[in-house]
Amino acid sequence: MSRRSLRALAPLAGLILFAAFAPLAAQSAGTSSPDNGFWARWFERSDKAKAEQPHWITPIATTTPRLEQEFRYDVNWSQARPGAVYTENYGNTKGLELIPFERVEIIAGLPGYVVHNNVAVPDGWTDFQLLMKYRLLAANESQGDYILTAFLSSSFPTGTNHNGQAKAIITPTLAYGKGWNPLDIQGTIGVGVPAADASAIGRTYTWNNAFQLHVLQKLWPEVELNRTWFVDGKNAGREQTFVTPALVIGRFALADRVGLTMGVGVQIAVSTFHTQNHTIILTTRLPF
Repeated sequence: MSRRSLRALAPLAGLILFAAFAPLAAQSAGTSSPDNGFWARWFERSDKAKAEQPHWITPIATTTPRLEQEFRYDVNWSQARPGAVYTENYGNTKGLELIPFERVEIIAGLPGYVVHNNVAVPDGWTDFQLLMKYRLLAANESQGDYILTAFLSSSFPTGTNHNGQAKAIITPTLAYGKGWNPLDIQGTIGVGVPAADASAIGRTYTWNNAFQLHVLQKLWPEVELNRTWFVDGKNAGREQTFVTPALVIGRFALADRVGLTMGVGVQIAVSTFHTQNHTIILTTRLPF
């Protein structure tokens, strides 16, 4: 791993530690603090929200319709074409996920750091992203095992050295899921619309589906189908499709409320046109 790659990891180490231990610190401090009621109500509310929905695991690439409370950090390695150098993305716009209200989740997608391994292409930070979920319908395993959720996300043009978009991108999405123990499917349908210069930047329509199997308590093997259609912009009229086999393992208890979930997958292009290929995705999550 290059020195630039190591520097990209350094600023997020503190955030990972904070996400792991902040809930514990809040609870322990609350035994002698008047703020104990706030944290007690917060965790009671978030636990209730999670209990009322299916208990599947979050897929590698597809955003889950479930409400989750965790810190997530991903690392991606991708190629533009076979034989090309790998581009590394540390963070991949993942971050802190919170359930502030019973049906609502907010995700602060922290900018990732991109290392191109190409002296002609400058490295830099990607855009900051904010996503809000509103759960419309849900039933846990004993009540029907299904969920329907609406998303609204926005990326902000905060990237450096042209590693982000020139304008904000707003993406309304509908997410769904259904389980037939031990099998489940989770999917999303969305459209990314630039806040300005839409004809130059282009719109993207996405349809993702993850097919999961739950075996041996902690193992979640899956296959995802990730499709994107481009309207306007430099890729106008094109479509790309990926097949993503993956394995997610978890959740393991670390301390009190905090757990550990990890996973790895490979995103393989099966369409003639594709902007990247053979993307290796490594994910680490600290649910609480």
